[in-house]
Amino acid sequence: MRIVHLDTIGGIAGDMTLAAFVSAGMPVDDLTSALDHLGLGSVELVARRVKRSAIEAIQLDIRTAETSHVHRNLEDILNLIRESGLPAGVKETAEAVFRVIAEAEARVHGTTVEGVHFHEVGAEDSIMDIVGTAICLERFGIGRVYSSPVRLGSGGIIQTQHGPMPTPAPATLEILKDYPVVLTSVPRELTTPTGAAIIKALSAGVLDREAISVTDIGYGAGAEEFPEIPNLLRIAIGELASAFEQDDVVIVETSIDDMNPQIYPVLIDQLLAAGAHDAYLTPITMKKGRPGTLLTAMANATTYRTITELICRETSTIGLRIHHSGRLKLPRRHVRASTSFGPINAKIVLRDGREITAPEFEECRRIAAERNLPLLEVMRRIEQELSTQ
Repeated sequence: MRIVHLDTIGGIAGDMTLAAFVSAGMPVDDLTSALDHLGLGSVELVARRVKRSAIEAIQLDIRTAETSHVHRNLEDILNLIRESGLPAGVKETAEAVFRVIAEAEARVHGTTVEGVHFHEVGAEDSIMDIVGTAICLERFGIGRVYSSPVRLGSGGIIQTQHGPMPTPAPATLEILKDYPVVLTSVPRELTTPTGAAIIKALSAGVLDREAISVTDIGYGAGAEEFPEIPNLLRIAIGELASAFEQDDVVIVETSIDDMNPQIYPVLIDQLLAAGAHDAYLTPITMKKGRPGTLLTAMANATTYRTITELICRETSTIGLRIHHSGRLKLPRRHVRASTSFGPINAKIVLRDGREITAPEFEECRRIAAERNLPLLEVMRRIEQELSTQ
């Protein structure tokens, strides 16, 4: 599996991330052409070679027709992305990053996601940083993002559209809840909300001694030089040698013995729709011999708080257990496959060096209902067709 590792030597910001990909080989002209699909007018990317602690890096300046900060809300930005001519995968990645920022800003400022008005992050250069990063991930064929623990400055004050703020900025720290961080003694903003959101929304976690075959390396430079550390983000692109993909998950569970069982199927659907990787029920015996149900949901660090809030709202529970765990899974990717029933959604799983294509169950169920055919027959026919492609 092709991965990228974000090494936050001097923190991470949106422009540093984009610059690191340019340093690793992303052509500036190709990046500019792709960003033109956003329809924001004239865009110019200026890549300059600089040195930080004698290490050569790229510093990227984004020049647009916009001369003042435009205050956009989340829907404004998502509509901008959705209406662009960018590939669907790029749109999905960029939207995920902006949603993480909006949720954090809403918590920090005591408002709703819909009520958040982006200031610095809503400016065109920040939109370019996030969408440009999504473009680079697709261009390099990245299947998984990892990072080092995120380095943060501390003890300083920065000036923002909201006024003076401590470092790390409240939104940055809110975004990085439950993600490994390092509070350095540098009194500057090493990691911005945009950089934090790129990692929180896209990273599968911190690598732990996994073997990587590195093919491309890039260094993105921040605008300033710091005496304490090199102001650099380093990226390493390569193949993860393990037969399995590995990521971090959060297990949320609770034991319930006083709820109408008719609620459970609806709840499972709600949990999956809210982003849970999995959700299931286990019959158990509780205190005093009462029969009960163990509700378990598996989520990532970005979505598990939504999952906990949903369980507390929709069930009779008065407490939850949280377990941080790891997960191994065979590499897979989602594709559109051609069949005699028409194009369907399928997944390709890599097993023992072989690619195995399997249909999504919901597609088989849909076709069986539409054609009035036995579900088992539909599954067998599609599996046979996919095995010969």
